[in-house]
Amino acid sequence: MTRYFRAAFILWVILRYGLDELALSGFRLRGLARVITFGRKLDAPRGQRLRQALEHLGPIFVKFGQVLSTRRDLLPADIADELAMLQDRVPPFPSEVAVATIERAFRRPLAEVFESFEQEPVASASIAQVHFAVIRTRDGTLREVAVKVLRPGMLPVIEKDLDLMRMMAGWVENISLDARRLKTREVVAEFDKYLHDELDLVREAANAAQLRRNMQGLHLVLIPEMYWDFVHPEVIVMERMTGVPISQTERLVAAGVDLRQLARDGVTIFFTQVFRDGFFHADMHPGNIQVSLEQGTFGRYISLDFGIIGTLTEHDKEYLAQNFTAFFRRDYKRVAELHIESGWVPPGTRVDELEAAVRTVCEPYFDRPLREISLGMVLMRLFQMSRRFQVDIQPQLVLLQKTLLNIEGLGRQLDPELDLWSTAKPFLERWMLDQVGPQKLFEELRDQAPRFAKILPELPRLVHSYLQHHEKDNNADLRALLAEQRRTNRLLQILVWGVTATAIGVVVLQFLVRGHLF
Repeated sequence: MTRYFRAAFILWVILRYGLDELALSGFRLRGLARVITFGRKLDAPRGQRLRQALEHLGPIFVKFGQVLSTRRDLLPADIADELAMLQDRVPPFPSEVAVATIERAFRRPLAEVFESFEQEPVASASIAQVHFAVIRTRDGTLREVAVKVLRPGMLPVIEKDLDLMRMMAGWVENISLDARRLKTREVVAEFDKYLHDELDLVREAANAAQLRRNMQGLHLVLIPEMYWDFVHPEVIVMERMTGVPISQTERLVAAGVDLRQLARDGVTIFFTQVFRDGFFHADMHPGNIQVSLEQGTFGRYISLDFGIIGTLTEHDKEYLAQNFTAFFRRDYKRVAELHIESGWVPPGTRVDELEAAVRTVCEPYFDRPLREISLGMVLMRLFQMSRRFQVDIQPQLVLLQKTLLNIEGLGRQLDPELDLWSTAKPFLERWMLDQVGPQKLFEELRDQAPRFAKILPELPRLVHSYLQHHEKDNNADLRALLAEQRRTNRLLQILVWGVTATAIGVVVLQFLVRGHLF
């Protein structure tokens, strides 16, 4: 019964904000949509109405809108821009509930877990909220920490709402051409994955630990240490970070931070994570980024919230680097060939047609000053163009494009003259050289050395065993071959003798006949 009440409430919100008109406008029921929406004031733009409806439906739908806003390869620009404005404006849940969650997770009273614990949360979002505390580590050291506590009862609520979303997506796709083009059910499935990943705080802690290791030698970004004695699927305890939100630019300037250098550092961090590590923070909006003003780490980025992480394979990285490099050189034929070589374009696609489409997308950008060109928008336009050629864009590349747009927007907020192209091009070209140069060969040999060291002492025995085994197999094959050859020889002998005897008989018969006749 609860499910039907929830479905009725969702339907009421849809009608109130005129979302039925959006859903039906792509099909022949468009006229019916006008009848259904009669009498309602729908003056606000469609993107704004969609955003307001999601906010009215609650935290899970707000989170869905945030994920949906990343699919700029599918959404119209006005809707994507409006959904990008969604924020987790969610009231905190009661502190006693957070304390109960912590005590249940660690099976100890709060006073035995922490030396001190601030009851008032410092941040609250749709999935979790954060409290400051102090712990005593195993060596007796006191550490200031941030405690992230999962919002209680999330999983049952999420499962119910996701079930309704799947049902609604199926309905909408059945009546709307636009919904089928937007792959509504696939987007819901993608959201399902992201949301379940975020609900496991151990996964988030592991993501943070990996990023921290990757970034240690770069000295441009700080990532909180995870305290694994205090990590649970519902609670994680991490190093407390002190910094200024990156959106507070006036405060940063007053403190002496070089915003231009900060913008360039952000681009370097992003491209290092993507093309060196293939493991990147995929939720880098201003709410998750601070800047350190502490002595010794002054001017460094502070990254927070690691629930959404993007990963790229070596194939993905090579594909992207070659695409960007070819684009920088205006080699549109190579871009088209890379799409086909990747296997994402149907085999029968003509290179010249795809090349022309890529040229149409990319060429106008080169008539603008470099500082006005958005690399993220170019990638997005390529994705949109690819839809015409039935290309299924991989989820990891959509995350990459979304993060690239975030980085560009953030960088140009810090430095309006930021030229992402000049920063990216040498980085990509250097990366490409590293993939085929002697350094790469040396690194691969070094990485494989332990395996070779284990195999080499066993190599003589393995070769001897191999030869022995194959010698037995070869002997058996040889015996079978000889037997077959002997049988064939016998058949040939019979055939030859038969033909010879027949020939002799014919000759004798002819001789006798001629003798008789003459």
